[in-house]
Amino acid sequence: MLHTEGYVTHRSEHGIATIEFFHPASNSLPASILNLLANTIKEIGENEHVKVIILRSGGEKAFCAGASFDELIAIDNEADGKQFFSGFAHVINAMRKCPKLIIGRIQGKAVGGGVGLTAATDYAITVEHASVKLSELAVGIGPFVVGPVVERKVGISCFAQLAIDATEWRTADWAHRNGLYAEVHKTIEDADAAINKLAARLATSSPEAMAELKKIFWQGTEHWDTLLSERAAISGSLVLSDFTRNAINKFKAKPLNP
Repeated sequence: MLHTEGYVTHRSEHGIATIEFFHPASNSLPASILNLLANTIKEIGENEHVKVIILRSGGEKAFCAGASFDELIAIDNEADGKQFFSGFAHVINAMRKCPKLIIGRIQGKAVGGGVGLTAATDYAITVEHASVKLSELAVGIGPFVVGPVVERKVGISCFAQLAIDATEWRTADWAHRNGLYAEVHKTIEDADAAINKLAARLATSSPEAMAELKKIFWQGTEHWDTLLSERAAISGSLVLSDFTRNAINKFKAKPLNP
């Protein structure tokens, strides 16, 4: 389904479903796109003809720059704040509960919620320039919603490094060494070849075995529907501060590239 500013699309072929999201502002996602993405992942996950999912974003630059700052700055009460931050929570929960393995095509930088989406994939393949950053603390919030899924992938120490040093990028090599990325390739063509090869192999694997394997990967996260909602409420409260509003306005004026 297309949106006036951004879209979520999907296509399926030979047991491989490709879900693509896009927003012109460096793939920073408004609530409408996040809700559609979560619903699409759920729908595709229930499709018995699909054996594996590739998650990708449109464009050639950022994979995902997090949440929409335009919507963020418009929040004026805690209830709306919680609802806004629940957007990435819904997508992450849809990804963890999806019975299909999800391959992430990370073609560029990931910030904030984009790091959360990357961590929620079951196997992320990327390129050398795809650095990552959790910038939330720099704008007075904190990576509360994405924290559990990032910590699950890289461990508490590396999550703390990302969360505390919120203005600095970590390289794709750093993310690879610490488990966020499964593979790092020199070019997007090489990455796509690796993604297509893995997806084709998984499409001929046992769906039941892959579903059981995914349950094991995500064991211990059964309470995340509640946990991520609670985390969204924390961010929804903090976003109302003058510090955060001033910081976001300054942050919006900065380019994504370091």
